[in-house]
Amino acid sequence: MSNQLQSIVKQQQEQTQDNSSNTTDENIIQLVGFIVGSEEFAVPILSIQEIIKPIEWTKVPFTPDFVLGVFNLRGNVLPLIDLRKKFNAPNAEFDDDARFIVIKVGDDLAGFVIDRLTEALRIEENSILPPPDTSRDAIIEGVARKDDRIITILKIKSLLKTEGE
Repeated sequence: MSNQLQSIVKQQQEQTQDNSSNTTDENIIQLVGFIVGSEEFAVPILSIQEIIKPIEWTKVPFTPDFVLGVFNLRGNVLPLIDLRKKFNAPNAEFDDDARFIVIKVGDDLAGFVIDRLTEALRIEENSILPPPDTSRDAIIEGVARKDDRIITILKIKSLLKTEGE
């Protein structure tokens, strides 16, 4: 487990211990938040295998433009998906905060480029609203409010799909 993922898991555990509300754990969704472009997104913490700093990848021809290529992670060749391109956000160069989030989708693994991590999140299930009717709800699980922020929760199974699948 990467140091960043360990840090997020530790943060989740501390939040769990500090949480003195009457809400049972069954009603809490544990997520990892991150920024892509100017928006904040989240995915379930249990879907994340690891979080790494960007490493070298190889471009693959005849793939959708949001697929940057593939990279080798300890002998596994994984697709690398640029969420900026997938979400039609403006292009930007990787900076020191950029990360690859390696997510397990069923039996498949894939890397997703994000701009930066935000925090581990614990959100009550009943406070997650359905996606807006105008959204491409195939990718959006729901929308949650955390303090003064709006966080879009992604459906991990839909992240790997190419347009039209």
